[in-house]
Amino acid sequence: MAITAADVNKLRQQTGAGMMDCKNALVESNGDFETAVDILRKKGQKIAAKRGENEAREGLIIAEATADAKAGVIVTLNCETDFVAKNDGYRALVQSIVDIALNNMPSSVEELKSLKYDDKLSVDEKITEQIGVIGEKLDLSGYATIKADKVVAYNHPGNQLATLVGLNSSTEAAEDAGKQVAMQVAAMNPIALNKDGVDARTIEREIEVGKELAIQEGKPADMAEKIAQGRLNKFFQENTLLSQAFVRDNKVTVEQFLGTAEKGLTVLDFKRFSLS
Repeated sequence: MAITAADVNKLRQQTGAGMMDCKNALVESNGDFETAVDILRKKGQKIAAKRGENEAREGLIIAEATADAKAGVIVTLNCETDFVAKNDGYRALVQSIVDIALNNMPSSVEELKSLKYDDKLSVDEKITEQIGVIGEKLDLSGYATIKADKVVAYNHPGNQLATLVGLNSSTEAAEDAGKQVAMQVAAMNPIALNKDGVDARTIEREIEVGKELAIQEGKPADMAEKIAQGRLNKFFQENTLLSQAFVRDNKVTVEQFLGTAEKGLTVLDFKRFSLS
């Protein structure tokens, strides 16, 4: 049957595939749209298999809170090149996945991938379809969620870095402070909320390094242990969020800043995703 330009454009609008790919799929399917969509999906699977070993280090990260700010999600979709990452269509794809996550609040990447993207495809299948359209490896590599009295999202310009912060208060003061802390997390990359959140292996490694440095400096073994503990405390101050110096006023810690914004205000959880 004759394939019209209107048919090709309709399939292009439906799938996002290139004009020639849509025309060829329609020709192969004898004008059957459902079959043509399947042909394009299979093409995506073939390209995904071919590009499976390629590195996907570029991409976009988007963090967003729900309308009531009681929850938030952060999503990373990787691609191979910066050119693709800057494409408006690619950003729309990532945003559509964020919207699905916000509406369903899945608990893991795997659960997010299994959710319906539309009436025909799952999120995972949509990504595979877009691999065929874009011609690059795509990887939904990161997903996290926070639920709290107030969740604040921060997206650094360029969407290569984003953060989520959950606080124990829903006031306007908490929201304003949360925005500042979300930027703090982006800038200072804390490894935990406080020292209780630092894993035992990290603590052991810092103590061992501290002792070794003290011994190299000529300190006796009994003093090396005390020096290592002192260095560990400094490590906690520099690397745990609530103990860090507040970037906008390094005379106070983040914990102290929160207390001045609102009595008893604190951070319950945070997430930080970065492509670099």
